[in-house]
Amino acid sequence: MSATDAKLAVIRKLLAQAEDPAASPAEAETFTAKAAELMARYGVDRAMLADGDETADAIADREIPVDPPYARDKFGLLAGIARALGLRVIHKSGYRGRGTKALLFGYSSDIERTEILFTSLLLQAARGLLAAEVPPGEHVAAYRRTWLVGFSATVHRRLTEAEERARAEATGSAATSAAGRSAEVVLADRQRIVDQRFTETFPRLGTMGARYLSGSGHRDGAAAGHRADLGGPSLRTRRGTLGR
Repeated sequence: MSATDAKLAVIRKLLAQAEDPAASPAEAETFTAKAAELMARYGVDRAMLADGDETADAIADREIPVDPPYARDKFGLLAGIARALGLRVIHKSGYRGRGTKALLFGYSSDIERTEILFTSLLLQAARGLLAAEVPPGEHVAAYRRTWLVGFSATVHRRLTEAEERARAEATGSAATSAAGRSAEVVLADRQRIVDQRFTETFPRLGTMGARYLSGSGHRDGAAAGHRADLGGPSLRTRRGTLGR
């Protein structure tokens, strides 16, 4: 097993331990804080090791099903995670919006990281929604949609900041990639390649239509996104569902 594979195995084990009902809140925080730290380093490590060898971490695409209820809002969560990790995302839906899917495009290691985080954060969102109190007289679905929008926006911002910290740490070191290039050059070049190949592969894409959301849950969802504390304790491993 390679060093990066071993690190990912440790991350998965830490997340499983944090998810264990027998773990105390303090233990869960310790497990997940370490998992988040290793996840950020793992992304940089994969990039550096794969530099100069396209077969080591190839550009790929993967479809992820996004199940109802609140499929569009779940897609927003997935898209926010994916973009923070350097991926491009396409929203795909079947006839009359049925069968929603997200197509993730980018490096395989970043797709893998995105799936792990989405599984975790979707479960966190489900638990947060169950605990959230809908204001009297407000439509439950309207509240939950805006809650998810607030949660997703905060998660995206915090993940972006975490990625930037990991990159800054890597570029501040004297380490070089397998091809002898600095982390700053490698990471910038990876993003350029993803964007270029995405444009070449999908030259004609439309945009999702705007919508009006009337619920008041945005602030509560954003607060829950802050509590997810993506620099520390909040990752899980099993994909959850959101109730109606």
